[in-house]
Amino acid sequence: MATTHHNISTESTQELLATGDSFKLTSISLTNIHASATCTVDLYIEKKLTGRFYVVKAIALPVGTTLILEGNDIKLNNTAGEFSLYIKLTKSASETPVVDVIIS
Repeated sequence: MATTHHNISTESTQELLATGDSFKLTSISLTNIHASATCTVDLYIEKKLTGRFYVVKAIALPVGTTLILEGNDIKLNNTAGEFSLYIKLTKSASETPVVDVIIS
């Protein structure tokens, strides 16, 4: 099983898996590693012809907290490379969010 890791330290939208990546996603872990600030997380897939579909939207992730999605929460089969997976982080107050992402 393949695993991919990301450290995201910006308030923006980041592509985690690209269209064309052959990946069978069975779990995703999101950890807020910022020293003092909560951040808000959107996680969604996007298909070219059908649009955007949210896995989670506007979830507050407090400092030191890990959100794990697995099993029926996140089974996504992209072996045909039909969609891209994105994460969008929004800062709390004036702090820049910092989140570690592990996809397997």
